[in-house]
Amino acid sequence: MKIIPLHKDEKSLIRKAKNSNKAAQFGLYDRYAPKMLAVCKRYIRDVQYAEDVMIQGFLKVFMRLDTFKEKGSFEGWVRRIMVRECINFLKKNRRLVFRGDIHEYQNHGRPKVADKSDAEYLLRLIDQLPEASRLVFMLHAVEGYKHNEIAKVLRITENTSKTKLFKARRVLREKLKKHGKNYGTS
Repeated sequence: MKIIPLHKDEKSLIRKAKNSNKAAQFGLYDRYAPKMLAVCKRYIRDVQYAEDVMIQGFLKVFMRLDTFKEKGSFEGWVRRIMVRECINFLKKNRRLVFRGDIHEYQNHGRPKVADKSDAEYLLRLIDQLPEASRLVFMLHAVEGYKHNEIAKVLRITENTSKTKLFKARRVLREKLKKHGKNYGTS
């Protein structure tokens, strides 16, 4: 029964925020900031930069709020803006470079994670990946982007996207085997 009032409350906040109601904008920020900071921290290792990017992302959310058509989830719409902001930050400040275009790619299934500690362990391993591979891995495996979408957003070829994903999965698989864990990544 609580789902309906929360849903109506969100729609009301969005409607008010579209009319530049500062309290409604703060309400949306307060509701989604923790989740969006977690998204930003997956892409940007430095917490202070991740927070800056999240704040910049929310500025874009509120500036473009009138373009949200309420056809999908608001959280998903905000998340996409945050991911794009992270990518833009990495390109601008970290000189994100994609090297090589090896045409080796295998489609491995999604890993199966047993519990929260396993998920935290996997996130630590993902965080250790080279930046370009980590970014492609996160976009594909976590955000659900297709290779053609990744290629377009990052301005790389689809083959480069596939190669970076393949390499990321291979490195993760090797590290998991080394530590005696198997999540179905082979």
